[in-house]
Amino acid sequence: MTTMNSNVFITCAITGDDTKLTKSPHCPVTPEQIAQSAIDAAHAGAAVVHIHVRDPESGIFSMETRHYREVVKRIRESKVDVIVNLTCGMGGYICIGDQGLTNTPAPGTDFVSQEERMRHVIDLCHEGLYRPDIATLDCGTLNFGDGNRAYISTPDYLRKGAGILRDLGVKPELEVFDTGNLWFVNQLLKEGLLAAPTLIQLCTGIAYGVPADVGHLLAMVNSLPADCIWSSFAISRMQMPWVAQSVLLGGNVRVGLEDNLYLSRGVYASNAQLVTKARTIIEAMGAQILTPAQTRERLKLGA
Repeated sequence: MTTMNSNVFITCAITGDDTKLTKSPHCPVTPEQIAQSAIDAAHAGAAVVHIHVRDPESGIFSMETRHYREVVKRIRESKVDVIVNLTCGMGGYICIGDQGLTNTPAPGTDFVSQEERMRHVIDLCHEGLYRPDIATLDCGTLNFGDGNRAYISTPDYLRKGAGILRDLGVKPELEVFDTGNLWFVNQLLKEGLLAAPTLIQLCTGIAYGVPADVGHLLAMVNSLPADCIWSSFAISRMQMPWVAQSVLLGGNVRVGLEDNLYLSRGVYASNAQLVTKARTIIEAMGAQILTPAQTRERLKLGA
């Protein structure tokens, strides 16, 4: 049986891994813009900011440690209290040619080892100044969109990633895009690769993962491991309905420009505006927003 969550933390996903810039004037590109958007989201009520970076010149997604370093540095130096969550999801795409191995990998492939996907987190932790609190693991392989692109994240890659984060002392956020991903999270737990409490993000509406409907979300919630802390999101116009849905089923929420560009039909949003709208929904439901300090304690960060 699920019970409504009365103490909710908000994650704001600041900017995604789009290969080209959106038309939104609020989509941050440079490290300075990404950091400022994260700071604004924190002031609006986000306890966690989830970060991708882009090349400042081209706007295309980047995996460069120097861009992550600058973003985290600017956030930390602003003195805003917020939990920093860095993606490790880049470097997993393979684009398939229509002639099998003859023209595979095709243009658009960025596939690298698990260590290289996590290089920025490894570097920042070893440097010691701007280490993240959380880093993501995308917990399975997925046909990503309608074409010939797939995201590859195999069991052994994930075991390696979980081990790296354990050794670095960074909490993994386990991103679950389909029911089989959740099955493997439970396997990682059985193997002792995850420390309690497990942090799980249920990602819905991304073609072709789990659809954004209540039945699928409830099925996943009913399959969550015991004593985990979970959050969920849906993309596009379902982002705000999913805020209420997550809270009703006992979870936390994620909003932000990575998942949805609009405040209302035809009106581009900023990250801070999306957080404010989510906060309004949550508080109207009678729940309260957790501060970053309260969220840090709940997640046992740094413990």
